[in-house]
Amino acid sequence: MRDLLLLSAIVGLLALAIRRPFIGLLAWAWFTIMTPHQLAYGVYGVPLNVLIAGATLVAYAASGEMAKFRLDPVIAAIIALAGWITLSQFFSLDAENSAPYADRLLKTLLFILLCAQMATSKLRIHALIWTLVAGVGFFAAKGAIFTVMTLGEFRVQGLPDTVLEDNNHFAIATATILPLILYLQAQAKAAWLRHGLVALFVLSVFAVIGTHSRGGLIALVAFAGLFWLRSKHKALLAAGLVALMIPAIAFMPAKWTERMTTITSAAEDKSFMGRVDAWFISYKLAVANPVTGAGLRNSYQHDIAVKVDPIRGERARAAHSIYFEMLGGAGFVGLFIYLTLLGGAFIAAWRVFARRREPDMEPWKPELARSIQASLIVFGIGGASVSMEMWDGYLIIVACASALSFLAKPQPTGPRYALRAPGQIEGTTGRRAAVSIQRS
Repeated sequence: MRDLLLLSAIVGLLALAIRRPFIGLLAWAWFTIMTPHQLAYGVYGVPLNVLIAGATLVAYAASGEMAKFRLDPVIAAIIALAGWITLSQFFSLDAENSAPYADRLLKTLLFILLCAQMATSKLRIHALIWTLVAGVGFFAAKGAIFTVMTLGEFRVQGLPDTVLEDNNHFAIATATILPLILYLQAQAKAAWLRHGLVALFVLSVFAVIGTHSRGGLIALVAFAGLFWLRSKHKALLAAGLVALMIPAIAFMPAKWTERMTTITSAAEDKSFMGRVDAWFISYKLAVANPVTGAGLRNSYQHDIAVKVDPIRGERARAAHSIYFEMLGGAGFVGLFIYLTLLGGAFIAAWRVFARRREPDMEPWKPELARSIQASLIVFGIGGASVSMEMWDGYLIIVACASALSFLAKPQPTGPRYALRAPGQIEGTTGRRAAVSIQRS
């Protein structure tokens, strides 16, 4: 039954995408974030997302929208990163091992490039944000309910066979969407929708705690700190945050508290020190291959790691950091381009927010810009402890920053002319220009 419903939905979406390519893009985003085909046994493993992506690309090319391609610093960084990953793969120390990861990241960057180009209106930007929030929020709500029912005895896991399968990854992703949930709640007009988003926000906080992820807790604290700093009613907000966090933490088992307290003694924690070893290996691989790096995920390879660090190389493992993953995989240049992409998105949002008092600025634009900034900060802090550089979710936020900056771009204020009389126009400067209109 699930298979039939899913296939029917796909057929309908593809039919709509022929005339409206953005619908195909939303379907692509849905499959990327939620992987619904994994919940239907009959089509499990079938590359339905490839079919949707292909149909969307064809429809986009046929629609003529491609001719309106625009370029800004964020889009330039997306293209540059894609080019650099391709070059890095060409010089990879183990091309067979790094090829699937390079292929995955390149496909993700193509998707994000389309998001930035096709999100040309408030409706489209909001549709992308809703898809991201609903996709991650659905599993966050399930995780929160699981946490409450088991009194936090078992940790919440992410989506199987995806970037968010790991509990730490899922915690960071959930914390990242918290500012966007609050933004959508503020924009919602229907009371039931506002209340529903408040409930989703609370459940998402519970889900992060239920993952037993220390990185997730740090990201949650980062979000709370940002929210408090930007609030006009700091005392009231602090009381509200305490009222939310204390009950959420109080019912968690003792093992959860013991695990969280190891944050303060990280140097004595074997798990954390293992990550430090992986960071050293990634750094040394970048030093040995400063331009293109070793190739994505090659720092995990024992025979490659021991060449740059014989001792730590024996314990080669995931870098557990978006920054060190890019450094080891794509070298110093690749890391610079990656940071430029994140920084460019943050600056694009900041510029929109900085213009919030201008009379022609619609209120939703600076509010969204501020939420995008918060999400990027939370992800940037949480991402320091997880290998999530290939997650589509935060890159959708990056694409929305680019699209928003384009929509909020100041209109040119050149001389305007008003028709005064047949054959005569007057500029706003008061100068008159006689125009002779003669027809034979």
